[in-house]
Amino acid sequence: MHENSILLFRNHAVPFFVDGMRILEIGPDNFPSSYRREVAARNLEWDTLDIYDSPSLTFPKSDPYEFAIPDNRYDLVLSGNVIEHVPRIWKWMTEVKRVTKPGGLVVTINPVSWPYHEAPIDCWRIFPEGMKALCEDTGLVPESWYWGSLEGPTARRYIPGRSFGHHPRLRQIAFNVLRRFGGRVEKAFDNIMVARKPFVSTPASAFEKAGWTDGKRDS
Repeated sequence: MHENSILLFRNHAVPFFVDGMRILEIGPDNFPSSYRREVAARNLEWDTLDIYDSPSLTFPKSDPYEFAIPDNRYDLVLSGNVIEHVPRIWKWMTEVKRVTKPGGLVVTINPVSWPYHEAPIDCWRIFPEGMKALCEDTGLVPESWYWGSLEGPTARRYIPGRSFGHHPRLRQIAFNVLRRFGGRVEKAFDNIMVARKPFVSTPASAFEKAGWTDGKRDS
C-alpha cells in the first residue's frame, strides 16, 4: 500500500465511516488492512474478500464477478488498488453494487500514474470522469471524488509516477537533492470515488397514477 492511497482514504473516505457499519473490503493488503487501521468508528463488522486464498479472508478465492454474498448486505464496500487489475470492470462494479445495501456506499481508490504492475494482471488507469461514467452506468450515484497527490516530499515540480517511498534508497536521495534545486520529484497520483447505491422506489401503477386507492378513485 502506498502513501498517497492512504492519504486519499484518510481525507476523503474516513468521514463516511460511522459506528456499527457492516463493511466489505476487497483486496486488503494485510489483516487488519492499512485502511482499517485509519478508521476509528466502533463496532464495525469488517469482512474481507479476494481472489487469493488466505485463512484470514472472510471470502477467499472469490470469483471476481460472482461473490458468494447475499444481495444488499453491506453498508459500505471498499476497494483500494484493485479495480485496475480487473479486466471486466463493468461486470465487477455491478457485483459490488449488488452486495451493497440500498442507500449504502461504494468507495473505490485507484492509481492514475503508476506504471504497469501485475497483480496478477494490470488493465486500467481511470480518472474521475471515467469512474463517474462507470458508476452511473452501473446505477450508482457519485457523491464525492478527487484525484491528485497528497504525499511528500514537498517540491516545486513533480513527475507523476510511483510513490516517493517505493523508490530505491539511492533514488530517494537523488530526489531530495533535486528538489532543493528546483528539480522534479516523482510521486504518485491517485483517484478516489465515493458513490451511493440509490434506495429502490416502486413505480406507481397505472391505477395509482390515475388517483385510485383501495379500489376507489380519489375525488
